[in-house]
Amino acid sequence: MNPSDDSLQPTPTEEELSQPSSSMREYYQLQRTLLLVTFTMAGVIFVSVWSFYSLNIALNYLIGACTGVVYLRMLAKDVERIGSQKRRPSSTRFALLIGLIVLASQWQKLHILPIFLGFLTYKAAVIVYILQSTLSPTSK
Repeated sequence: MNPSDDSLQPTPTEEELSQPSSSMREYYQLQRTLLLVTFTMAGVIFVSVWSFYSLNIALNYLIGACTGVVYLRMLAKDVERIGSQKRRPSSTRFALLIGLIVLASQWQKLHILPIFLGFLTYKAAVIVYILQSTLSPTSK
């Protein structure tokens, strides 16, 4: 028999194939944490904006925050596919923000600044996560 024969290699079971590696489990945990922090921040900021400004401005913020969550999910899917596919990440995510800003500039009920700031909520969630993991006494 040839020593390089693939039949000598143990074949992984279906359970092993369906279980993500530890690094992927960490990635999925990070993804869930970022989404949870983004939703929490968006809720708190939405209520704050509503109490200090108006419901219309708060809803504009919420539209932007929801778009930011969709953008974050699309980004996470692209990052997840990087290891399995040899192509560049999709740039269609940017069309989402551009389309929303164009819509806001054309429709009188929408305001660009609250929508854009709402969109950036996911970035604030990333900063909060980084600060939390850096300043945490249990960080690696």
